[in-house]
Amino acid sequence: MTSAPAPEPRTPKPALVFEDPLDQQSSDDTDRGWGERPGSDSAADLKRFLDEKPPHHL
Repeated sequence: MTSAPAPEPRTPKPALVFEDPLDQQSSDDTDRGWGERPGSDSAADLKRFLDEKPPHHL
C-alpha cells in the first residue's frame, strides 16, 4: 500500500488592509530630501540664499 504524500504547507495569503492611505505620512510630505539642511542657522541660510540666487534677482 502506498501512503498519500504529506500535504505541503500553504503560504498564507496577504492580509487586506483597510486603512486610509491618506492618513499616513509619505516621504514626500517631509522636507527631508528636498534641499532642507538640518541644523542650519540663519547666517548659513542667508549665505545659501545669496549663493543660489539667480542673476536676474538682484
